[in-house]
Amino acid sequence: MVSRFGLASALNHGKRVNKTVNNKITTICQDVFPSNFRTKSSSVDKHKTKMPPADTGGACCCKRTDSSVPSVPISGFCPRATRLYVEASRKVSYEENLLGALPTSMSIEGQSRCTDFTESTTSAMHYRIQEELGVIRQSNGWLQNLHGNLALISRMSINSRNGEFYRQPNKLRHCSSTVRVPGFSSGKNGGGSSKEESLRDSYGAVQMALDAVVKVFTVASSPNYFLPWQNKPQREVTGSGFVITGRRILTNAHVVADQTFVLVRKHGSAAKYRAEVEAVGHECDLALLRVKNEEFWEGMHALEIGDIPYLQESVAVVGYPQGGDNVSVTGGVVSRVEPTQYVHGAAHLMAIQIDAAINPGNSGGPALMEDKVIGVAFQNLSGAENIGYIIPAPIINHFLADVEENGRYIGFCSLGLTCQATENAQLREHLKMPPGLTGVLVSKIYPLTDTSRFIKKDDVLLEFDGIPIANDGTGELTYIHCAVNFRNRERITFDHYVSMKKAGEHAMLKVFREGQEVHHKVKLGPLRPLVPIHQFDRLPSYYIFAGLVFVPLTQPYLHEFGDDWFNTSPRRLCDRALTSTPTKPGEQLVILSQVLMDDINAGYERLAELQVKKVNGTDVLNLRHLRQLIEDCKELSLRFDLDDGRVVVLNYQAAKEASLRILQRHRIPSSTSADLVNGDFMEDEIEAWEKPDDAKAEQMISVS
Repeated sequence: MVSRFGLASALNHGKRVNKTVNNKITTICQDVFPSNFRTKSSSVDKHKTKMPPADTGGACCCKRTDSSVPSVPISGFCPRATRLYVEASRKVSYEENLLGALPTSMSIEGQSRCTDFTESTTSAMHYRIQEELGVIRQSNGWLQNLHGNLALISRMSINSRNGEFYRQPNKLRHCSSTVRVPGFSSGKNGGGSSKEESLRDSYGAVQMALDAVVKVFTVASSPNYFLPWQNKPQREVTGSGFVITGRRILTNAHVVADQTFVLVRKHGSAAKYRAEVEAVGHECDLALLRVKNEEFWEGMHALEIGDIPYLQESVAVVGYPQGGDNVSVTGGVVSRVEPTQYVHGAAHLMAIQIDAAINPGNSGGPALMEDKVIGVAFQNLSGAENIGYIIPAPIINHFLADVEENGRYIGFCSLGLTCQATENAQLREHLKMPPGLTGVLVSKIYPLTDTSRFIKKDDVLLEFDGIPIANDGTGELTYIHCAVNFRNRERITFDHYVSMKKAGEHAMLKVFREGQEVHHKVKLGPLRPLVPIHQFDRLPSYYIFAGLVFVPLTQPYLHEFGDDWFNTSPRRLCDRALTSTPTKPGEQLVILSQVLMDDINAGYERLAELQVKKVNGTDVLNLRHLRQLIEDCKELSLRFDLDDGRVVVLNYQAAKEASLRILQRHRIPSSTSADLVNGDFMEDEIEAWEKPDDAKAEQMISVS
């Protein structure tokens, strides 16, 4: 239940105010808060604010204790409580008014409570004021103070549960020079939609953004995974981007994926400039570009990355969507903040849902709130209207920090656990969880992680870095997916806090095991899946011997079976791609992709799309290992053991001689992909965060 507050709107001294507007404001306040709104007269005075004296006697149990400013009573906590007034009549800037007019501490029923009012969204006051107040634009600044105070009050995060205010740390943002008044419109003839008028605050920063937004032109060519020595025909892609600090351009990874040539064009210019890709994070769908031409940077300025917006705050998306060549601006409000599936990289990271239209071409453009970038447009929900998604500031900052600190994109961390919700009371009883204890059940552990050294199956994960985990997990997922407190009674999935860690950082885990609570310190890092989810910006690996085409299994290979690849691709390969985990560093699933027909391999053409288990009795670790086993063969025959007990046997010397003519017949330039020849990518190379700590993690065991 949100507390009700009496409001006395205060206007600057020395300004003449239209009487009709004053009456409108007073009527709204009396209508919204009828029991608490009081003034000495039925309307606000034309020249100055009427502020009733504070009731400091025994009739009020909620009053200010700060002696630096006059006492302001607070209402809504008990029958004897009085009203709250916002003091805005000082001749200072409206930002100082906002800070100086609000109480900093008070005593509630004899107990000191923190009452820092900060800007955040409340589920009642915000919506009511937004609904009740229309928009009226004024050329002079006499309404600035009033609007600033109303905007702040409408966004105050107030929770009257247990008679407390809950502090929400946040910085006050500048208010615009509009005030919402019912019955008024911004046009001379009273026209204009209410939604368009509610977005005027966001449009104020668009002019500044036009000097930072660019259109991106990409020529791309994706590899053919069925014929890995070839590329598919090139295609043209357009998107958006914007300038950030350091003379860099931020855009989406899918705008420049598999690029061969990139150009950018700034707003108001006909010239296109060559751009180079500095870093790409396909997992988070972000990329950095650089332009060396000094002429491009004339008149350009960088946009600043902001913070996570609150619900119902207005945003403007700037970019170059389909349907035209010039810049486009669409507006909307923040609808939801939660982790979402990123279509391009298949990662589950935080995203912001907005009701602004995001169409092809908008990708990479900034989403603005006032003069700050709060996100990057990147995808929409197919089959739905006005549901778009933007990449929020924490994901952007994580990506930029990776590039600045490591010189390349590293990735987002994971615990490497699959967990199950413990909402069922019988399950909690079986696990011997005492009443009040909450957490999620560990059902599967990723082997090649530091977590696997300390966490066991059937452990109950209670806390991550001191953050309690609730029982309401959403079932078995690749990542832990259970709700924890985020801000102002909003819930967010637990994996968000894990993903925000940097590779190599440590986290404290609190688990419940066999009646005891155990603390473990584990090192975090990105996961290496057995079957890669994407393979952008690199050519596929392959090795051909005697017409047998060997490739590592990847999801892009399965995607070649069509849009419905989950049903049309080989079932065994699909299941392994989605469920298998590596047990050794550098492990790959090597498959016999196809057989290029020749006399040497006749009869083996139906054995394609099977996994290669062994070569001459030796287990195959990865494609590089398979190539080494074949080329180092000292026997007369070469034997391949495949799935289902199938066997391929070749005369080694005859097979080597046949390999050359098969390559020439099919116009294949090389039997081996460049990465295997040059050693560009070593699958078994261990990163620093994948190495376990020398010292054993500290354990603190306490009996519950």
